[in-house]
Amino acid sequence: MLCFICVIIAVIPLLSILFEVVVRGAPQLSLQFLTQPSGVIGQSAGGIGPAIQGTLILIGLTSLIGVPIGVLSGVYLAEYGNNKYAASMRTVNDILTEFPSIVVGITVFSVVVLNTGYHSPLAGAIALALILIPIVARTTEESLKLVPNSVREASLALGVHKWRTTLNIVLPAAKSGLITGILLAVARIAGETAPLIMTVLGNQNFFSGFDQPIDALPLRIWKDALMPYPSSQAQGWGAALVLILIVLSLNIGVRIASRSRLQK
Repeated sequence: MLCFICVIIAVIPLLSILFEVVVRGAPQLSLQFLTQPSGVIGQSAGGIGPAIQGTLILIGLTSLIGVPIGVLSGVYLAEYGNNKYAASMRTVNDILTEFPSIVVGITVFSVVVLNTGYHSPLAGAIALALILIPIVARTTEESLKLVPNSVREASLALGVHKWRTTLNIVLPAAKSGLITGILLAVARIAGETAPLIMTVLGNQNFFSGFDQPIDALPLRIWKDALMPYPSSQAQGWGAALVLILIVLSLNIGVRIASRSRLQK
């Protein structure tokens, strides 16, 4: 009974936030709102098209950079990690997982933005990748450890090299777990705001190049929330609802992947 009460206490604030976002954000949704650039500040006309586009570009670039590194790191830790170097890597990975995102943004700003001379999607993707990599590495390692050793031993007994056993036997066996971990990591970075403030800066126009600032939904929500105009704040609520729908879609994908894993 006590556990049930605690669950209710935890769920009520979440439901209230979701209800508030839906009530305030749903009236803003329209084709124009989803496809048009933001209008003049203080006016109701305009949309969040560049922010949606920027968010999808950042997710794609971040996944392209971070997912291979995270998966390969997890493979090393799970399959070749019985040494002191792997223990140090796990410690660093755990620290990075809990690292404040604003510190990541400041670091990438100092290393990338100041040296290149401009804010860019690439700088934002690098910052988000530093958040994504430790999550993917940890989930990959745990997923591979769930594969029975008998599977590896059977392959090795047939004379197959360890690297080919890992590539062709172990990874396919842990596919569902890998997909689940990647989707969870992507859902995490989709709502990050602090690193984007320092790296992509924001832009009211659609994507115009990898050496130009771009907009993103978390940035748009943050900026609209600071505006004193009711129309801008209403657009912020609409952008928040769109971001929640994107993250919800990723979470549904996680559930489908997890259910498929359990059935197997």
